[in-house]
Amino acid sequence: QVQLVESGGGLVQPGGSLRLSCVHSRFTLDYYAIGWFRQAPGKEREGVSCIAINDDGTNYADSVKGRFTISRDNAKNTVYLQMDNLKPEDTAVYYCGRGPNLCYSGSRSWTIGYDLWGQGTQVTVSS
Repeated sequence: QVQLVESGGGLVQPGGSLRLSCVHSRFTLDYYAIGWFRQAPGKEREGVSCIAINDDGTNYADSVKGRFTISRDNAKNTVYLQMDNLKPEDTAVYYCGRGPNLCYSGSRSWTIGYDLWGQGTQVTVSS
């Protein structure tokens, strides 16, 4: 069964850290990316970061560069999102999804084409 499952969300104070995990099925495609997206109340879903499964490609939204780090452990079929120096504006439901391998530095297309999603995990940054 094809699926993605997020975990690791919670309530944290501004300046704090969280690490999200996305456990995903090992898909039959050889080249794809796992991306993290988020959706705040009343806003559209936006791309946060992505990582290619079979090469070194990564990408980040400008709003999280220098604060968030994406990584993967293919042996565990898991992608992580380390979030440091969290801000109230990072509050959202975070989703991981599977998409095409457009996840490389300089790509402007890395947020499109995602066809499978997890159920989401809530991140709340508040004092």
